[in-house]
Amino acid sequence: MSSHLHQQRNRAFVVTGLGIALLIAIFLSPFASKDPDGLDRVSGDLKFGEKELQDKPAHKLPFYAIFDEYALRGVSEQIATPLAGLAGTLVTFGLAWGAGKLLVRKPGVPPKDGVSDE
Repeated sequence: MSSHLHQQRNRAFVVTGLGIALLIAIFLSPFASKDPDGLDRVSGDLKFGEKELQDKPAHKLPFYAIFDEYALRGVSEQIATPLAGLAGTLVTFGLAWGAGKLLVRKPGVPPKDGVSDE
């Protein structure tokens, strides 16, 4: 199989996978359960939720001003969760893509330190 055909198949696979992930994030996220997740449930059951810090470290993170739980702040409730799902999926994909580009060596390209695997 030619290298060009292999690249086209890989690109189609990635685009299809990203498209499916975006469709799920946008159209199924509004149907997610409103019940507390596992950690919130346990903290409520064991009553250590009252001991949480008043000045939470997470509130100091730069994206806290944008996101509120699993929704975007300042956006109507009907589209806040789908938009947060879209943003989260794209950010996760971008981080994974970037890590892959940095960590995976292309076949036939020697390592930069000049040491061969053979």
